[in-house]
Amino acid sequence: MEVLLLDVEADLSVREDGRTVWAEDAFPAAELAYQLGRWLRGADADRGDFTFDSLQAEPGTLRIAEAGEGRWRVGSGLAPAWWTAPVAWDVLTTEIGRLDRSVREGLAALGVGPDVLPAL
Repeated sequence: MEVLLLDVEADLSVREDGRTVWAEDAFPAAELAYQLGRWLRGADADRGDFTFDSLQAEPGTLRIAEAGEGRWRVGSGLAPAWWTAPVAWDVLTTEIGRLDRSVREGLAALGVGPDVLPAL
């Protein structure tokens, strides 16, 4: 399964207020969706920050950190000074859900069932 996740790539970008603030071509999108699904399924009290850990990307290429008061921000270890403005948890999970649906559609087009990714 891991090879399959590593082999599914897509152009990925993070946008804020209509502008692209971070983008990477050929990003391991299925692996990211898998890790985000596991992170979201964790207990609220134990969730902590998210750091994407991949064999194909630099450690911390994509990070999600709590910014206080139930708000979260997205950043990249490749640009440590860069972070999005903090957003509410429901806004963050809506965007993660959009990514998840897009990856699932791509997997389905390859003939891969949805069970390869954890349910959100």
